[in-house]
Amino acid sequence: MSRNHHSISFLRKPEKAAYFFLSPAAIILAVFVFIPLGAAVIISFQNLTIYLDPAHFVGLKNYLNILVDPRFWNALRNTLLFLVLEMPLHVILGLVVAVALSQTNLFTKFMRSVFFLPAVCSLTAISIVWSFLLDPNMGTIPYYFEKLGFPGLQFLHDSHMAMPVVAGITIWKNFGMTMIIFIGGLQSIPQSYYEASEIDGANRTDQFFHITVPLLVPTINFCVITNMIGSLQVFDQIYVLTSGGPLFSTETLVMYIYDTGFKSAPYDLSYASAIAVVLFLIIMIITLISNRFFTSRETVDM
Repeated sequence: MSRNHHSISFLRKPEKAAYFFLSPAAIILAVFVFIPLGAAVIISFQNLTIYLDPAHFVGLKNYLNILVDPRFWNALRNTLLFLVLEMPLHVILGLVVAVALSQTNLFTKFMRSVFFLPAVCSLTAISIVWSFLLDPNMGTIPYYFEKLGFPGLQFLHDSHMAMPVVAGITIWKNFGMTMIIFIGGLQSIPQSYYEASEIDGANRTDQFFHITVPLLVPTINFCVITNMIGSLQVFDQIYVLTSGGPLFSTETLVMYIYDTGFKSAPYDLSYASAIAVVLFLIIMIITLISNRFFTSRETVDM
């Protein structure tokens, strides 16, 4: 009885109860994030293959190999290209559509559902469908482009078109989630701000840039950072649609990590881990810079 009483009294203390309820998430993070991250760092300093042969310490050898690896730099360039193509258009489109559908009525509810539907579907399944639609031999889209006078378009087989096409498919698939987040942010802005600005003669454009955008800076910051991290870790759609081709023009860092560690001999887990650690550092640096930028904007505008 005293033990039960002690447990109840423990949960009645807010700060201790918080740790109790956070513990499942903390355990999941530890098992699936922090422990693998630590293991990757340790493995990156060794010489280990997928066959788990006895490994030995090699110091910075794997990181020095990265510096002279042209395929790594190509993958990094492709990753940054995907980020530049996908993230800004994704966030801007989500914001514009959210503003257009911010009013609550039957039509806007229906359109929100339409735009949000791809976000809840499997990215792998959607990529497979798009691979059929864009197939130059039997795809519907190349067929209609040919009827319009643009024959022979190789959307996923052209080294110049493949990455923009993959980025476009990713935007179409995911911007609905960003739209919903922005709608939530828009609905939290007091209408009195807009009413006061109308009295001062502000039009819709003035309201958007001087009220909506400044008050949405925290939401924009969240959307930019989450989409940025997702773009830098892009894998599924690349793997299904192009497998990194043609001519490695869509091979990203995560694709290269997968190929190095699990697909191509000698299945070098150590080198793949070193690339993963470098990618983690790149994501961390870019995220910190972006967060600091938006935080400063939030301080100035608010």
